[in-house]
Amino acid sequence: MTPQHALYLLWIGWYATWLASLAWTGRAKTRPDFRKQGPYQFATLTGLFLLFGPPITGLQVPRMWALTATETWALFALIFCSFAFCWWARIEMGRLWSGLIALSADHRVIDTGPFALVRHPIYSGIIFAAFMTAFAQGTVTGLAGAGMLWLAFWMKARLEEVFLRTELGATAYDGYRRRVPMLVPFWPKGA
Repeated sequence: MTPQHALYLLWIGWYATWLASLAWTGRAKTRPDFRKQGPYQFATLTGLFLLFGPPITGLQVPRMWALTATETWALFALIFCSFAFCWWARIEMGRLWSGLIALSADHRVIDTGPFALVRHPIYSGIIFAAFMTAFAQGTVTGLAGAGMLWLAFWMKARLEEVFLRTELGATAYDGYRRRVPMLVPFWPKGA
């Protein structure tokens, strides 16, 4: 198996386990209007298509660089770590997690584990994995896809924060927002 194929299998494996975890999700009490979630969902699908469409369809996209097998395996390890970070956050959230923006019964601000490093560790892990995959591909479409996924998850994080601040109250959320950066660890807080 080539390291490039291993990267794609890693994504498939992570996604399959992520879907399986839907069985271990609490019931949503309230959600923002579905129309508000459409833009980030469209950006997510566009980013995934740009990142994975050409390799899946066999479309030949010129490579800007080529990595050695060792370099690609190193990126594989980084992607694996980013998915482990996502899973750490998912486990920390427990039944409060939802694939869409939602407020579950007994929802609260979680500020432990990976949530002490960034407010949206699952999004951070996926964004990092997307950029590492794009670097392994070495294509413009891969980089554009990773960039689009960054935009999509930034949009989702912003919408989620407005929603949580409204639902949980400014007192509960604003202190957390001041202490912990949004997507990039050690980035200026409150951004």
